[in-house]
Amino acid sequence: MPALVEGDDLGLYVVKLRGAGQGSKALVAELVAGELARALGLAVPEIVFIQLEERLAACEPDPELLLPLEASVGLNLAMDYLPGSITFDPIVGPIPDKTTASLIVLFDAFVMNVDRTARNPNILSWHGRPWLIDHGASLYFHHGWRPDNRLESSADRFVEVRDHVLLPWASELRAAASHVQTHITSELIDSITQQIPASWLATDNHLTEIANPAGDYADWLNARTRALHVFLEEAERVRALRV
Repeated sequence: MPALVEGDDLGLYVVKLRGAGQGSKALVAELVAGELARALGLAVPEIVFIQLEERLAACEPDPELLLPLEASVGLNLAMDYLPGSITFDPIVGPIPDKTTASLIVLFDAFVMNVDRTARNPNILSWHGRPWLIDHGASLYFHHGWRPDNRLESSADRFVEVRDHVLLPWASELRAAASHVQTHITSELIDSITQQIPASWLATDNHLTEIANPAGDYADWLNARTRALHVFLEEAERVRALRV
């Protein structure tokens, strides 16, 4: 349940509430996946931290909004609002070029984003470019993360790529893989995972069982890069069946 909020800088932001839906894990996925996409050169609205005050919830008369707002008092995540943007439609277009389409498909396989389908593409068309939004469904392994298997699913083939909205136009997956390998370094992964607020990790029962959850996110992502050939082959395989 996102909220459109005006910040104290007078900017408009789409706020992902920590107290709604899947809680802090969705915000962690938004932050990590969004910044990884940006590092690859993909267009992602600016991601910022936003502090919600208690008085904001007190002014909300709708109980369906009041409860998540009350549970979200404190630090949340927000993205720059893109005025005039429209939801991408694979029938209407515009279709991204094959290089961009391939990079988006492989990036989503990397972060295991199950939520980029024709039914719900989570791509906005704005100023002639595709902008990626809503990465909360990425990194879904962390919803069942166990301290005894920190790298679980890091070598997953990601069979869900078969439903990716841009797969038919992703004809340069090998080149996209080289791009990912070059740009997603361990240093980059460390710099992004270190941005995860400790308060988001401390409020999650699954993550509190793990000694160093931010570091373990980095370990998982590094292991995922080593398994790139696995999900690349799966993407190529299912694309060959579709086209």
